[in-house]
Amino acid sequence: MSLIKTDEEIKIMREGGKILSSALSAAIKAVRPGVSIRELDEIAETTIRAAGAVPSFKGYRSSKKEPAFPTTLCISIGPEVVHGSADRNIKLKIGDIVSLDIGCEYKGLFTDMAATVPVGEVSTEAKDLLRVTREALFAGVKVANPKSDVRDISAAIDGYVKPHGYGIVTALVGHGVGHAVHEAPNVPNYFSNRAPSVPLKPGMCIAIEPMITLGSGDVVTADDGWTVITEDKSLAAHFEMTIAITKKGHEILTPLPV
Repeated sequence: MSLIKTDEEIKIMREGGKILSSALSAAIKAVRPGVSIRELDEIAETTIRAAGAVPSFKGYRSSKKEPAFPTTLCISIGPEVVHGSADRNIKLKIGDIVSLDIGCEYKGLFTDMAATVPVGEVSTEAKDLLRVTREALFAGVKVANPKSDVRDISAAIDGYVKPHGYGIVTALVGHGVGHAVHEAPNVPNYFSNRAPSVPLKPGMCIAIEPMITLGSGDVVTADDGWTVITEDKSLAAHFEMTIAITKKGHEILTPLPV
């Protein structure tokens, strides 16, 4: 599995990224008080399949021993950080913040993205968390170029978030993407001198995805085996885009619809 994608592969990922962005946009537009998360999942899956792509999370398993993920969207609400399944009997309510994480396979290649959005009017704390997490994503994307290293992305996100006093989830990271849902290299959202140096090269495709909390950043996994929740039950936000490293910088393959 090559870290470097060909121009033709990136072209296909660009097309898949447009499909994915359209599906996420359709799901976000349907977010409102009283909507069930099952409805949002159906909207996303229908949009992906109508465009000739396949949901990449539905049926995904990290190992043969683990159960397959049941839905197209990962939907995480409030203190849920990531990996909440959309087959739960939950309806959104005013004041919630909800993360929609989505991936698709198009012509054999994968893209991945996520956004966290408010449900009706939310608290000032929640609004600020969403804003800072989104801006942290773009801070990481901004420094991604063939003269930089994965650690530069980590440092940019870390440096943007820390002054706000928010927690950074360190147990989960961004990743390579393209030939599989998850590939090397890992892309941490925090800086560490102990992290391996991974120079960025043209043709590399990575998913950058800060996961930020109002609390400590420590997380636990729920009894369902999937949903990752903040240990202190503080609110969490998650934004993600797939990018390709180019000769002159980078290209966003999954434009955020929000």
